[in-house]
Amino acid sequence: MWGSLVDMDDILILGATGKTGRRIVRRLKTAGRTVRAASRTGGDTTFDLNDPVTWPPALDGVTAVYLLEPNRGPHPDGQGPVSRFVAEAVSAGVQRLVLLSAHGVGEAGDDHPLKAAEQAVRDSGTDWTILRPGWFAQNFSESFWRPGILNGTVALPTGDGRTPFIDAEDIAEVAEAALTDARHSGQIYQLTGPRALSVGEAVDLIGRATGRTIRHVDVAPETFTEHQIAAGVPADAARILTGLLVDIRDGHGAEISDGVDQALGRPPRTFEDFVAEAAAAGHWD
Repeated sequence: MWGSLVDMDDILILGATGKTGRRIVRRLKTAGRTVRAASRTGGDTTFDLNDPVTWPPALDGVTAVYLLEPNRGPHPDGQGPVSRFVAEAVSAGVQRLVLLSAHGVGEAGDDHPLKAAEQAVRDSGTDWTILRPGWFAQNFSESFWRPGILNGTVALPTGDGRTPFIDAEDIAEVAEAALTDARHSGQIYQLTGPRALSVGEAVDLIGRATGRTIRHVDVAPETFTEHQIAAGVPADAARILTGLLVDIRDGHGAEISDGVDQALGRPPRTFEDFVAEAAAAGHWD
């Protein structure tokens, strides 16, 4: 096995404009690494996991790849593009793979799309690391739930269920370490925050930090799915998202994991730390 990537060529980051990808790119560039930021739009390397024509140019000269499965729905052939991409990456000379997976994949059935992606990485014959994070804290500040924060109502079918929201900065730091240090090879890191919170408790903390009145409204799963479809979300994706949120209600994924401490030798950032930083950055202005 080989050590650091100090003398190696480019590191390819897929999804480089997303929550984790852009943070990994920033960290690697700050550390002086040579990085290719790959994305369908917005990156410096055009890449589409569903378009194999874009793969060879992105992989040319690359020795490490951060990859993710953008489609959480079932794949017709049971494999999905990640499995095929991994095979091509190894053929192109990639020696290290870091996969962004998700909480619960280890216990999921074989039909889970991330199960095939994980297996492809583990069977690749290269150094590999798998990251299994829970719900991102940044869902409140950068995407899905931010509009609700701004209008004062976050309507989700999560009840009083709790989950240990993980800061995307922690995920990015673990990914950077895994991409550049061989000691993370063969590791599966379960990544969570240090304590579980309900959505109601989370929005209360955001409200206090911003001076806003924000409430969580628990909605029926069927109603949530209907609203998502009405907003333009494909029906299958809407049902998958609803199921993941109902898992919070039902207590699935409430366990605290020590993956951040294992990988970085420090505890994960608290949700309060995330809120203070996001508020100071003006994400809820």
